Amino acid sequence: MIEARNEDRTVLVIGGGAAGNAVTLLLRRAGVEVHLIEAREDWNATAGSGITLQGNALRVLRELGVWEQVEASGYGFGSVGITAPDGTVLHVQDDIRSGGDDLPATVGMQRSQLQRILIDAVRTSGASVRLGVTAEILDQDADGVRVRFSDGSEDRYDLVIAADGLGSTTRAALGITAKPEPTGMAIWRIAAPRPAGVTRTDLAYGGPAYIAGYCPTGDSTLYAYVVEANRDRASIPPESYADEMRRLASAYGGFWPEITRHITDPAEVNYTWFDRMLVEGSWHRGRVVLIGDAAHCCPPTLAQGAALSLEDAWVLAQLLTGADTWDDELLQAYYERRIARVRPVVEASVQIGQWQLDGVRDADVPGLMGRTMTMLRELP
Repeated sequence: MIEARNEDRTVLVIGGGAAGNAVTLLLRRAGVEVHLIEAREDWNATAGSGITLQGNALRVLRELGVWEQVEASGYGFGSVGITAPDGTVLHVQDDIRSGGDDLPATVGMQRSQLQRILIDAVRTSGASVRLGVTAEILDQDADGVRVRFSDGSEDRYDLVIAADGLGSTTRAALGITAKPEPTGMAIWRIAAPRPAGVTRTDLAYGGPAYIAGYCPTGDSTLYAYVVEANRDRASIPPESYADEMRRLASAYGGFWPEITRHITDPAEVNYTWFDRMLVEGSWHRGRVVLIGDAAHCCPPTLAQGAALSLEDAWVLAQLLTGADTWDDELLQAYYERRIARVRPVVEASVQIGQWQLDGVRDADVPGLMGRTMTMLRELP
C-alpha cells in the first residue's frame, strides 16, 4: 500500500496523446515525478486534420493552463447548422455550453496545433520525456510496478498510467479482453482552406453519404468530413483516397464545391472506421490504470472522444493528488466516477450512428444530443 507525499511519488505515463499529456501536467503541478514515454519519435506532432472541442473539453484545457493558447489557435463558435445536400440551411441550433457559460460552446482547431500546445506545456512542466520508446510491465506488488523499456532500461514506479490509445498494448498485457469494435460507419477527413462564410459546423444528412460536414479550425482553415458505411480498407488503394472523398463530397452544395476543389492530395486524406469500446468492471489491474482511448472509445457523432479523455486525466489526477494512499479502493473509485459519465456518452454516440444505418427517419437525434450535452455541463 502506497502512503507518501506527492513529492515522493513517481508515475510512469505510457502514451503522449491528449490524455497522457494532460495527466502528466496535472500530476507535475502537484509535485509528482512523472516519466512520460511515447512510441512515436515525432510525438504525433503533425498527425490528424482537425478536432472539435466541446465546452467540457475546454474546461479541462483551462485547468491545464493552456486555454489562452487554444483560444488563440482555434476558432470558437456557438451553433450548428443542419443543411440539405444542396446546401440549403434547414435549421440552426445554439450549442449547449457544456463547459459553463464563461467558455465557448465549441472550438474547432487543427489537431496538430492542439498537440503542439500540450507538448510545449509538458516539456515546460519538468516531466521526463522519452520518445520512440515502449514499455513492458514486468511485475508488480502492493506498492509499485517494475517496468522494462524497449531501450533496455528498467525502472520502478508507484503507479503506471496507460494512455496508449485505442490499440493499447498495455490493456491487452493486463489481460483485459475488451477491444474496439466497428460500428459499421467510416469517415473521410481532410484539412482545407476555410471559405469566408463558414463560421460554424454545418451538417448535411442524406445524399451519397450519411453525413457531410465541416468545422472551422482557424482564421483560414477548416476540416471537412464525409461519413459512409465502412468498407474493407484493403479494397481502397491509398493513392485513390482523394478521388474517393472527392466523389462523395462533390454531391453536396453550399460551401462544398469550394472545399471539394482542395481535395487533391491522397496523402492529406484520412480514412478511419468508427469504433466503440467500453472496458467494464474496472480500469485498473493492481498499480496499472487505463485512461482515455485505452479505456473507452466512441464514434465522433457527439465530438466527445477527446473531451472524455481529458476528463479522465482530470479526475484521476484529482483523486491521486488528494489521497495519502494509492490503493485498489482509490482506483476503483476513479472507475466508478467515470463510468457513470462515459457510458451514456458512448451509448448515445453509437445510437445516433445506428439510427442512420437503420434508416430511422423519426429518430430523436436533437433530443438525445441535448440530454447528453446537458449532463456534460456538470463537473466530471
